[in-house]
Amino acid sequence: CALGWACWKTYVGRPEVHNAHISAMGQLGNCLGAAKHHEAALSVKETELSILRRVGAREDRMLVAQTNLAITYQGLGRFEEASRMIGDVYSGYLRLEGVEHE
Repeated sequence: CALGWACWKTYVGRPEVHNAHISAMGQLGNCLGAAKHHEAALSVKETELSILRRVGAREDRMLVAQTNLAITYQGLGRFEEASRMIGDVYSGYLRLEGVEHE
């Protein structure tokens, strides 16, 4: 989790539209989840996804963030929410890549 905090401390001062800021947030959320700090990871990952939507990030980037958020829902035992989100991600990838990449 030290790497996630180091990334965040390094890039927190950058504008939220800056890729390094958003990537550091994703790294922090993933590290918190890996350390089983799922509630803290949830807050970070929800914020990351909100920022990605607000700045108009590419669809594939948002799908990665949604996948990470679904993993956090699973860690919290929120299986129905995780399942719904994974279904949304799957549909999103089909729209983006087409059925032949399934």
